Amino acid sequence: MTALRALSIALIALLALCTVFTPLRAHRVLSDIEYATVDGVSLRLDLYLPTKRADDPVPLVLWVHGGAWRAGDKAPTYAPGALGEGYAVASVNYRLSQEALFPAQIHDVKAAVRFLRGNAERFGIDPNRFGAWGSSAGGHLVALLGTSCGVTELEGDLGDWLDQSSCVQAVCGFYGPTDFLALLDERGDETYRPMPEDQLIGGPVEENVELATLASPIMHVDPTDPPFLIMHGTEDGTVPVEQSIAFDAALRSAGVDSTLITVDEAGHGLPRSERGPVKRFFDRFLSTAQDDAGDRP
Repeated sequence: MTALRALSIALIALLALCTVFTPLRAHRVLSDIEYATVDGVSLRLDLYLPTKRADDPVPLVLWVHGGAWRAGDKAPTYAPGALGEGYAVASVNYRLSQEALFPAQIHDVKAAVRFLRGNAERFGIDPNRFGAWGSSAGGHLVALLGTSCGVTELEGDLGDWLDQSSCVQAVCGFYGPTDFLALLDERGDETYRPMPEDQLIGGPVEENVELATLASPIMHVDPTDPPFLIMHGTEDGTVPVEQSIAFDAALRSAGVDSTLITVDEAGHGLPRSERGPVKRFFDRFLSTAQDDAGDRP
């Protein structure tokens, strides 16, 4: 191998590394921030802030990871790279289903929102421009976050910022379940039991109708809900695409601005190339301040 060729290969490798890591250069990371404690357990999030602090507060998007409510972690996350330097991103851990049953998970997520809103000035974020984005189990939790603002049973009393609103102003959900009671029919007779949804609520969904209903975002839809972007693969064998189709229809019927994008032949997961609509969605709804948006009842 000639020296020139070796140098060319080294430069190509360096450029490839730059391509991989450039998105995160737009952010500085504050890791393992405690947003609440419960039963001696510290609940933590990672906060990605623009490297250069802007003159004006920036919008924040809460990222909620998937993993069937029983696995997963706040790191790593592709959300900061997908949204770019104009956004702050908070990637949140929540109690998993083997640690605590529902509604613990949504209580945790709402506590994180209240903490961030209460510390908005400290972090340089706009408390009136909060979005939420999640996939799979995280998609379920952000959908529930968006539809249950003010629902007492789902608010919880965690953290030191109970005077703050847990409302968000825009929600993007990737292939999350939204109607627990419809899942059995949609998954078919050979559904493996217990389903993750069974484990989340502590028993078969058909035997725990009240809790399964409380956990279903579609049951909380009303005209005050924020705009939604819903994305789902047509060949998803884990969470049927019918869940997102019905949820989008319910939102639209209530007069909520909802966009459903189904991705042909995609399974339980979406290609990286399909993330473009997410930034455009948040740009549309979070690009300018909204007066008193955090106080939506």
